[in-house]
Amino acid sequence: MQTLKSQQGMTAIGWIIVLGLIGFFVLLALRMTPAYLEFATVKSSLEALQNEPGVTEKAPSEIRSMLGKRFSINDVKSISSKDVKVVNQGGRLEVGVDYEVRVGVLGNVDAVMTFTHDVEVVRN
Repeated sequence: MQTLKSQQGMTAIGWIIVLGLIGFFVLLALRMTPAYLEFATVKSSLEALQNEPGVTEKAPSEIRSMLGKRFSINDVKSISSKDVKVVNQGGRLEVGVDYEVRVGVLGNVDAVMTFTHDVEVVRN
């Protein structure tokens, strides 16, 4: 059995390793958070099409233009209106995005995030 005098805690090297890992994950979270916030903006822009009156009668180029203006207002830089896929099938409209964001973490190490979201708009 060990006495209190002979018990030891973590060494300085152990603390450095633990703090290094914590710092790395904090850095990773700080670098990736803006991309996820931007995706939330893109997602809300697509879902806002469901409440837009008469959107199912518009041409795909008009819908892309509408989304491009919303992206510009909300300062979305990872995706443009050209990257939005629009399929008009009679009274039903399918609008979706599928894109990738690369964020530099440290030196030549990148974090790659892929985002996909589809919205189906039915004629009101």
